[in-house]
Amino acid sequence: MKTALIIGASGGIGSALCKRLEGQGIQVTSLSRSVDGFDLTQPEQALQMLDDLPDPFDLVLVVSGALEINGAEPEKTIRAVSAQAMMDQFALNAVGPALVLSRAHRLLPRGGRSVFGVLSARVGSIGDNRIGGWISYRAAKAAVNQIVHTSAIELARTHKQAICVSLHPGTVKTAFTQKYLGRHPAVEPEEAAMNLLNVVNGLTTDDTGGFFDWAGKPVPW
Repeated sequence: MKTALIIGASGGIGSALCKRLEGQGIQVTSLSRSVDGFDLTQPEQALQMLDDLPDPFDLVLVVSGALEINGAEPEKTIRAVSAQAMMDQFALNAVGPALVLSRAHRLLPRGGRSVFGVLSARVGSIGDNRIGGWISYRAAKAAVNQIVHTSAIELARTHKQAICVSLHPGTVKTAFTQKYLGRHPAVEPEEAAMNLLNVVNGLTTDDTGGFFDWAGKPVPW
């Protein structure tokens, strides 16, 4: 692995990934809304910025996302669902990664091993949902899992050694999760980055289209 593209690079996990990759001698291209104006909720602008990128990358990671958008907290009950809050979740956490994946055929090389990873979340698992709540966020993450799985099928037809997966980073101590940590065990962004890259390095083409946690274990759909 010589080159990487990190989307959402200014966040806790994104910045830790950039630092670790650069420490390994990998040439990193980073994009984020706060630094570069790369906003996945502005499709035309985002796609143009992706199209302006130079040569393909051995690794592409989409780590952007949000649990709260415009002050809307995760719902505790279906009775609290707001149409706007749900659409905002889908725009950023599902449609956004789909836009990047729409350029995957160009962002990844046709020859040689490459990995395209999208940060999902265990709460996006339908099979693992036993407590309910967080309807909009769960639904958006379940949607992005379907988007990744479908994209992996298509990508495999032209990029034989490409691996396209959803990744669950575990609970990470960032501004993203600060209000919701409670008694849940959490790791620092640096540890999360190390875990994710260990998973990425261990993936094979047999894993493409899958959903894996921070330890490399499959997560139920």
